[in-house]
Amino acid sequence: MKLHNDVHFGAYLNSMVMVHLFNWAPIGPTVPACDHVRLLRVIISADLSLDRHVSVVSSSSFYWLRQLRQVRRSLDDESAAILVHAFVTSRVDYCNLLLTGAPKSVTDKLQRVMNAAARVVHGTKKYDHGLTHLLHSELHWLDVADRVTHRLGVTVYKCLHGQAPDYLSGTGLSV
Repeated sequence: MKLHNDVHFGAYLNSMVMVHLFNWAPIGPTVPACDHVRLLRVIISADLSLDRHVSVVSSSSFYWLRQLRQVRRSLDDESAAILVHAFVTSRVDYCNLLLTGAPKSVTDKLQRVMNAAARVVHGTKKYDHGLTHLLHSELHWLDVADRVTHRLGVTVYKCLHGQAPDYLSGTGLSV
């Protein structure tokens, strides 16, 4: 940021704090603060919650499920499963390690996506019974909270056994 006395700061300071505390005024346009940031397709709110990210993931996943539901009659079961994995479960699983310790209300939104995806793959209706059996026994899918726990366990295992990327392998200590 360039100030009247041509001093450049490398750190970002809130322009209102500078005006009130230091009696400086910025030259040129100021950038307004944002309530969220998108980093590697993950939306993180100012309070470090992932509510907005989960809402965006679930809405885009439901969009693709509606599209797949329209063409489901012309697909066999294996093709439908491949398309659901490509368009839906890959979105749910992307960076789901960040959901470790998230409230149940957050993971429940993604669980509804997975339930709808299972219904599209298997061809069942919304109020048909046996969805849990379908998810676990026939499709061999874990619940969202269990998927997060599994991903965390795999990541820790890889870190402890030297199979993780360099940026992760030096962060853990063997016990």
